[in-house]
Amino acid sequence: MALLAEHLLKPLPADKQIETGPFLEAVSHLPPFFDCLGSPVFTPIKADISGNITKIKAVYDTNPAKFRTLQNILEVFLQSICDGERDENHPNLIRVNATKAYEMALKKYHGWIVQKIFQAALYAAPYKSDFLKALSKGQNVTEEECLEKTRLFLVNFTATIDVIYEMYTKMNAELNYKV
Repeated sequence: MALLAEHLLKPLPADKQIETGPFLEAVSHLPPFFDCLGSPVFTPIKADISGNITKIKAVYDTNPAKFRTLQNILEVFLQSICDGERDENHPNLIRVNATKAYEMALKKYHGWIVQKIFQAALYAAPYKSDFLKALSKGQNVTEEECLEKTRLFLVNFTATIDVIYEMYTKMNAELNYKV
């Protein structure tokens, strides 16, 4: 869990206003998370997220007072693992968690081809134990210790993403196109 714990999002202030600069700095460390999944099939997803962060940062840099954004697939995926959701027939696979995150956060933005690519990528997903080991960056921690650190990461991450979605709603900025 050291990978995510090294760059925690700051706690939200009482007014729930997100400081964009520190937010972008923290999320810029999320793409290496996909390396923990252990397969090059996730490279396009990592590249897409990296590209989105780069684009957002480029826009933000033109007018820091005006621009903010992000998605929540990581939150849903990690929360699903922490909640113990799993395929009872294959409890060490994380396909159930990845599918839930994708369906809740991104599927509505993707056309048929991208959806099929995601379904194919699921077969390259690592075992839960291998994923947690990669997430721990080689530290000798138990599965429960890693999950506890993941829960700690999710506290501020979830609060931050909730404020972003609230902002999207208020600004009527929800995307309505598919890729």
